Amino acid sequence: MAENKIIEMNQINKYYQIGSAQLHALKSVSLDVEKGEFIAILGPSGSGKSTLMNIIGCMDNPDEGSYTLDGTAVHEASEKVLTGIRNEKIGFIFQRYQLIQTYNVIQNIVMPLLMRGMSLREAEEASEDTIRLLGLEQRAKHKPRELSGGQQQRVAIARALVGNPAILLADEPTGALDQNSGKEVLKLFRRLNEMGNTIVMITHDLNVAQSAQRIVKIVDGELYEYEKDTEKMAVAK
Repeated sequence: MAENKIIEMNQINKYYQIGSAQLHALKSVSLDVEKGEFIAILGPSGSGKSTLMNIIGCMDNPDEGSYTLDGTAVHEASEKVLTGIRNEKIGFIFQRYQLIQTYNVIQNIVMPLLMRGMSLREAEEASEDTIRLLGLEQRAKHKPRELSGGQQQRVAIARALVGNPAILLADEPTGALDQNSGKEVLKLFRRLNEMGNTIVMITHDLNVAQSAQRIVKIVDGELYEYEKDTEKMAVAK
C-alpha cells in the first residue's frame, strides 16, 4: 500500500441474493483515499452508496476484490480483527446521531475510550480537548434531549473523534438538521480536515458534497470521479 493512502479499494464487487434474483450492488469499484483527504461519496437511494459505506466501515465484506485500511488487509481479516478496526480506526458519524439518551454529553463522548479499556476518569481526561474543540464545555452534563439537533450532531462528531481514528466516516451527517445547523456541521468538518483528519462523507445532496475536497459519485453500483467545476463524471480508477 502506498504510504500516503489510508484507503485502497481495488475491484470490489458485492452481490445480494433476493429470492431467485441476484443483485449486483457494487460493480468493480476501486477507490483510493489519501491521508488527510476530505472526500464525499454522492449517490441517490439505491445507488449502492450504503453498501459501499458498510464495506468502508468494516460492517460488511466484499465478495470479490481487495480492501486495505491504514495498512490492514480488511478483506482477509477475521471478525475479531474487524471489531478492533471498527473500534480504533473508524469514527462513525450517523444521520440520527445514535446517542444514548440516558447518558449525558461526556458519557456519550467517552464511550469509544471505555470500550478500549480506559477507566471513566482516564476517558474523561482524554476527552477534554475534544470537548473544547467542539464547543461543548457548557453542555457537558446535559442529556441529548436537552440539546438542539446541531448540538447533538456535535456530540456525535466528538464521540467519533475522541479515539483519534484513522478516518471519520459520516453517513448523511446533515440529513436530520435544519439548513443553518447543517452549514455549521459542514464548516466543522472543513476545520477538522484542515487539522489533518481524513473524512469520508456519504450523501445524496450535491450541495453537501461540494463541501468536500473531492467528490466521487456512485450510480447503479459503479463509481465515478465527479469534476466539481464541470459537473462531468469519469469512471474512478
